[in-house]
Amino acid sequence: MLFRKKNTVIPYDPAAQKPILRKSICTGETTAGFKDIKTGVYTDVMLIRDTRDLQEFMDTYGITSKPETEY
Repeated sequence: MLFRKKNTVIPYDPAAQKPILRKSICTGETTAGFKDIKTGVYTDVMLIRDTRDLQEFMDTYGITSKPETEY
């Protein structure tokens, strides 16, 4: 393939961050990322289009339970 998907892994610290699914109220677009527990800053990691994307996100970062959804 000429163009390939970049496989960059953003560092994740379970003690300082929690996984979040952020969903748009208007379009319904869902993104997965991490929210800093102390500051509340959200770091976007990937777009979630279907259950395979969600499973890939969870497998990549070793998350065992479904992340909470934030609107």
